[in-house]
Amino acid sequence: LSREEVLEIISTGEYFKRLKYTNTPHKVLEGKTLAMIFQKPSLRTRVSFETAMTQLGGHAIYLGPKDIKLGERETIEDVAKTLSRYVDGIMARVFGHNIIEELAKYATVPVINGLSDYTHPCQILGDLLTIKEKKGCLCSKIKLAFIGAGNNVCHSLLFATTKLGLNISVACPKGFEPKEEALEIANKQAISSGSKIEILNDKFLAVKDADVIYTDVWASMGEESEREARKKIFKDFQVDLETVKKAKPDTIIMHCLPAHYGEEITKEVVDSPNSVIFDQAENRLHIQKAILASLL
Repeated sequence: LSREEVLEIISTGEYFKRLKYTNTPHKVLEGKTLAMIFQKPSLRTRVSFETAMTQLGGHAIYLGPKDIKLGERETIEDVAKTLSRYVDGIMARVFGHNIIEELAKYATVPVINGLSDYTHPCQILGDLLTIKEKKGCLCSKIKLAFIGAGNNVCHSLLFATTKLGLNISVACPKGFEPKEEALEIANKQAISSGSKIEILNDKFLAVKDADVIYTDVWASMGEESEREARKKIFKDFQVDLETVKKAKPDTIIMHCLPAHYGEEITKEVVDSPNSVIFDQAENRLHIQKAILASLL
């Protein structure tokens, strides 16, 4: 997406949110169908996309891991070509990013990345809507601190902030920094937008003067076997009340959920006045509507 397209989707999300809160019907996708492929379990992605399609007047079909066994029972190419004959769009939540790319290569309808091991764009578009609501702008005045592993959420935050001109500090343990490929893309975008990027190994340096503190689980789905080992490696990267106090007094706390309380974040922080985590979760619905209406 270009910078302009990102801002347009956020604006459209705001529009659909107003319609929902004023009980104004907005069935702009009547007669449209979305196929939803899930290799990973989901709460927010499934419910937000399915509810979005219903409220937009369309229909969503859930295809779970056992329903089509993507790439096992049938090739990804054949699944993409077949679904394209039935539906108006495909949303997929997968393990490998190559699966999303292959679906997009062979489908003749729009393919939405609902999450891959490399990026999580729909999540971050909703997050941008939340930051705009809480901070009033998406601009160079905003500093976002991400604390945790340089994972798919971190990659998408790097792409989004540098596209829009926000500043970002990432704090990870050594060896868990974002992928070099993602950093190259972010650094190129930062040259154009004026964003400042910091990759650090100290959470307190990262959150200094931060307007937003963002964290995610230390071990994502597919990395469960590493969870116990990562608890020791990441113990100095927990977002607790002490961490929050090092940022601006009005900093907002974000987490894409699900959260492991006592690991990457404490329950006290999630329940604190600075937390916008459930506003952030709600905005997934409004941004999914914007994405779907834009594409379908």
